[in-house]
Amino acid sequence: MSPRLTSIFIAGPTAVGKSAVALALAEKIGGEIISVDSMQVYRGLDIGTAKPSTAERARVPHHLIDVAELTEAFGAAKFVTLAQQAVNEIQSRSRVPIFCGGTGLYLKAYLDGLGEAPPTDEHIRAELEATPLTELLRELEQRDPVTFVKIDRQNPRRVVRALEVIRLTGNPFSTQRADWNPSSIVHPLSSRFYCLSRAAVNLHARINARVDEMFAAGLVEETHQLLQRGLEQNKTAMQAIGYRQVVEHLRGERSLPETIELVKVKTRQFAKRQMTWFRKYANAKWVELKPVTTLTEMLNLIHPHRGHQ
Repeated sequence: MSPRLTSIFIAGPTAVGKSAVALALAEKIGGEIISVDSMQVYRGLDIGTAKPSTAERARVPHHLIDVAELTEAFGAAKFVTLAQQAVNEIQSRSRVPIFCGGTGLYLKAYLDGLGEAPPTDEHIRAELEATPLTELLRELEQRDPVTFVKIDRQNPRRVVRALEVIRLTGNPFSTQRADWNPSSIVHPLSSRFYCLSRAAVNLHARINARVDEMFAAGLVEETHQLLQRGLEQNKTAMQAIGYRQVVEHLRGERSLPETIELVKVKTRQFAKRQMTWFRKYANAKWVELKPVTTLTEMLNLIHPHRGHQ
């Protein structure tokens, strides 16, 4: 049997409760957690990424957390390599790999392959990053209208990557991804791929509370320290919701109350995009959690441990 078939996947939007479920499940079935979070890989991005606490990591081993410096590039290809290494290590101990996180691109890359997109070209990447976003969007609209319509045009990193692929291959970025079929991502894993959801009002309340907790825990000071370690030079890390807005606050662009509210808005928008992404996976098992749902009830709802007894 393929190692991937014996893994469990817990996905869903930010603040839905994935980590608590994964932690409890890991303790129940003898599992170890593989973080599927594009920002938790970076050392130092702790408060703003809701990284598992030292106590939680002591309860259950976690993988793919704090595996990159702020000065390093980290993407889906690196994630796939490290994730498979983690799976092999976990299974060598007769334990169960539990993938947990909300970075849909990383899950897709691991399960469905990376596609045919070429690796990064440093010279082209540097040229694109030095170009104003308005010019990049104009070029993307001309060379690949399909991607232009679908892409998050507020995310410079994604726009740069799309144009980089177009320039390297001479083909539209949309065709590079044509072999990725979202509906097939979980066909061999339908009994072990769980997407958690909550009603919008409940999820938004949890997001707002989490953001308040992050600022109370020292997100502004953490960001200030990260700037001294090169945060602004890492284009990927600077896309992290919370850090980017706090950096702008530290530059004097807006007050702290305005920054906190903006982070809440951006996080809610991000959660909505995550839901849209995961809704594509028709074979995933959706589990709707309610405000009164206890952790024990959550585990009973997903109950994947039957197959591991």
